Amino acid sequence: MQNVEGVEAARVNFSAKRVAVRHDQALDADALVAALGRLGFEAQAAETNPLGQDDAESRILLRSLAVAGFGMMNIMLLSVSVWSGAGGVTRELFHWLSALIALPVVAYAGRPFFSSAAMALRHRRTNMDVPISIGVLLATGLSVYETATGGDHAYFDSAVMLLFFLLAGRALDATMRNKTRAGIGALLSRMGRSARVLAADGSTRTVAAEDLEPGMLMLVAAGEALAADGVIEDGRSTIDNAMLTGESTPQSVAQDDLVHAGAINLAKPIRVRVTAAASDTAIAEIARMMDEAGQSRSHYVRIADRASRLYAPAVHTLALLAFAGWMIAGVGLHQSLVIAIAVLIITCPCAMGLAVPAAQVVASGALAKRGLLVKDGSALERLAEVDTAFFDKTGTLTMGEPTPQIDHLSSEQKSVAFALAQASRHPLSRGLATALEAEGVTPVAVGSLSEAGGEGISGDWAGTRVALEQTDIVGSGLSTTLRLGEGLVAIPFVDPMRPDVAETLAALHASGIDSRIVSGDRQTPVGALANELGIVGDAEMRPDSKLALLNALKAQGRRPLMVGDGINDGPALAAAHASIAPGSASDVSQQAADAVFLGRALMPVAIAVAVARRTMRIVRQNFGFAIGYNVLAVPLALAGLATPLIAAIAMSLSSLVVVGNSLRLARATNDLPG
Repeated sequence: MQNVEGVEAARVNFSAKRVAVRHDQALDADALVAALGRLGFEAQAAETNPLGQDDAESRILLRSLAVAGFGMMNIMLLSVSVWSGAGGVTRELFHWLSALIALPVVAYAGRPFFSSAAMALRHRRTNMDVPISIGVLLATGLSVYETATGGDHAYFDSAVMLLFFLLAGRALDATMRNKTRAGIGALLSRMGRSARVLAADGSTRTVAAEDLEPGMLMLVAAGEALAADGVIEDGRSTIDNAMLTGESTPQSVAQDDLVHAGAINLAKPIRVRVTAAASDTAIAEIARMMDEAGQSRSHYVRIADRASRLYAPAVHTLALLAFAGWMIAGVGLHQSLVIAIAVLIITCPCAMGLAVPAAQVVASGALAKRGLLVKDGSALERLAEVDTAFFDKTGTLTMGEPTPQIDHLSSEQKSVAFALAQASRHPLSRGLATALEAEGVTPVAVGSLSEAGGEGISGDWAGTRVALEQTDIVGSGLSTTLRLGEGLVAIPFVDPMRPDVAETLAALHASGIDSRIVSGDRQTPVGALANELGIVGDAEMRPDSKLALLNALKAQGRRPLMVGDGINDGPALAAAHASIAPGSASDVSQQAADAVFLGRALMPVAIAVAVARRTMRIVRQNFGFAIGYNVLAVPLALAGLATPLIAAIAMSLSSLVVVGNSLRLARATNDLPG
């Protein structure tokens, strides 16, 4: 892009297949698309492919995978008879039947590789799809020739099997890219889609979120999500602002308070003067931070891709040398071509390509049994490297379920509190009602009930004014106050820690990983929990603060692990070297994280790190074997001692050895704690 006049900077996110370009206003999108096309990349403006839209590439890969799988199974059935010694007319019939299946299968299922290879060659580049395409096409072509001339061997099964396994890897990779985009789309969907706007003449109209402008006056009813950032001009209410603070406890708001798009108005109607709309809102900024943070991971590409510039020309050169050498030796065109194809097949990077994903699949399965779901196999590489762990507080280290302490209440107080709590919409009141109901308390009859947003609920009972009044902080937790006439009784709430937090932090520390709390909650509860656990605790941290902290540590060469559950943790989860979210986390956090742990226990986080480190040891062993296999097998193929059939069998056996070594991970995880 540096050769395009008017382009100041370009940043590519290979995992999301997006490029962000900063350019002069005079330069339009068509010029940028054309410039990318000259580099060999098909492109379109992002507006024509919104976030969350189904990716056409995924659909093509899945259809191709299904076709390749169908063809592979049927051709293998036919090949069994040939391998078992069938000859004469029977062998020729099975070869022709295999050809009738293989030719359309290769033509259809091979399109993702053929088109990529053709694009690269047109622009005088090479990639891993070039040797794959040449090997598949030559093996298929030679098989057709052998079938037509009554030869003993055909290699349709090898060509289709190779396509099937390569397509499986491509389809999984495309699925993970779609999930990444879906996470950002889920975040943006938290914004209100439209708002009722009050005009100067007193009339109202509905305006789409993208058409709102600063200065407009929104009328936000109870239960609505705000469609833009703004300042309250009239009214008092309670809002759910978890997307920015990460805390489930509602926040009381009144005139002149700032509220943000995506926050949910829980109690009473309010009027909000718009200060920022559409892409300028705080929630849109979080989405941008997530997208940009994800780009920092683009250097974690597959090892096969990193080696493609050397591997592809090396394989081509070896095959060409083998062909030329045997032609000079006088064995003829047919035998020289057979040897060259055997070289291409035997050097096919299946074992090397499986070295990482085979270990990742086994490790992911073992972790799933221990309560942790890994979304992206490459995350295991990053988990193995982490040296610092950052934990959100509410919903991560704690259960995120404020529980009332009611043992000090009398029976009468419990009955009155139950009557008030069950009539309230406030989350603390709902939690109190649940606890009292579980205890078997019978509510009294309270009349004249009235609930004021942010203040509480009140009524009359036996000629006495009673109320549940919402207060702020008591000690290190939340509380509500029960009023009986002139008497006041505080009902404190505590958010219990997960049962094994101390053990998990100890296991991480034993692995050389220090832990730290980073929370949007207030200093008092964060400090109390940090002191109890004996670690550092940072409070009142907004999404950009967490992101800045992580980026600063990464700039120092550190590799942080982020564990969080709130929408406000999304950018930090995306930016961290590796990230994990609990199963109770928001959909945005789960999409941004590399893995999700289920249940109440925190120990799966420590288990994930231990399994990831073992996985990388297995990966290194797999690469060692794959390299050793090529060192031994390639000279045999070059010497003409391996036919394409033997080459295909050797290639398959090398892959089986890699898979078998990876399966050891399933047994190696049984001795881990938790």
